[in-house]
Amino acid sequence: MRSICSRFVQCRKWVIVCLGFSLIWNIGNAEAAEVRTETSQAKPKVAVIIDDFGNGQNGTEEMFTLPVKITVAIMPFLPTSHRDAELAHKNGYDVIVHIPMEPKHGKASWLGPGAITSELSDTEIRKRVEDAIDDIPYAIGMNNHMGSLITGDERIMSVVMQVCLERGLVYIDSSTNYRSIVGKLANQMGMPPVANHIFLDDVHTSSHINRQLQAVELWAKDHQYCVTIGHVSTKGDKTAQSLKAQIPHMKDNVEFVGISDLVREVWGWHPAPMLPSNN
Repeated sequence: MRSICSRFVQCRKWVIVCLGFSLIWNIGNAEAAEVRTETSQAKPKVAVIIDDFGNGQNGTEEMFTLPVKITVAIMPFLPTSHRDAELAHKNGYDVIVHIPMEPKHGKASWLGPGAITSELSDTEIRKRVEDAIDDIPYAIGMNNHMGSLITGDERIMSVVMQVCLERGLVYIDSSTNYRSIVGKLANQMGMPPVANHIFLDDVHTSSHINRQLQAVELWAKDHQYCVTIGHVSTKGDKTAQSLKAQIPHMKDNVEFVGISDLVREVWGWHPAPMLPSNN
């Protein structure tokens, strides 16, 4: 009888132990499943950069009423450069310097003031980049206006990106040159290699821009994020109109973020811009 009772007690202990392990296992699996669910529900990120602010072009006002965060790329030393930067900052948008750079082909008149050109010395390049940054209030980054020649020049881009690094600005390669040196230099300098993936309005028609926005969504789903560039333009405000029409549908599948949000999340890079005293 005692032997039977002893075996019963021993079996009961084993049952309790097994139930305990089972409970711990189930709790752990539930927590892991919850983490997986949260991760799987995270939407891909889309950073929309709009170039060519600063000259009061068509679409400027419409861009400032978009219902999502965008990144406003402002050319320095133009009539509305300061006003556009102030308004963008007030709206919670990221502001970057849209610095003009010499292209392989094109007219010098297209560049605008303070352009980076191939005949400049390192000292002159540094001065122009610093002046451009100082001219745009709240700038947290920089990208290139045109620049298909300059972004392939390691000497010049080393100076440009060194200034950005010193000032705590991220550099975004607009991808106007398939042989750009920017990504290589960014990796060497410990900066995030941010580059444009898709131009929205390289063909300035509503149908093309809408197709490009679909391509942006697909790219983001495949790669977890997408950087895309559009423009305010003398050709009209079609880019702003297409964005306003498509954003409500896209928001179901992607999250619109500023470029500063993207570099923090994707590259773990935390820009700390050194703003001039007049900013």
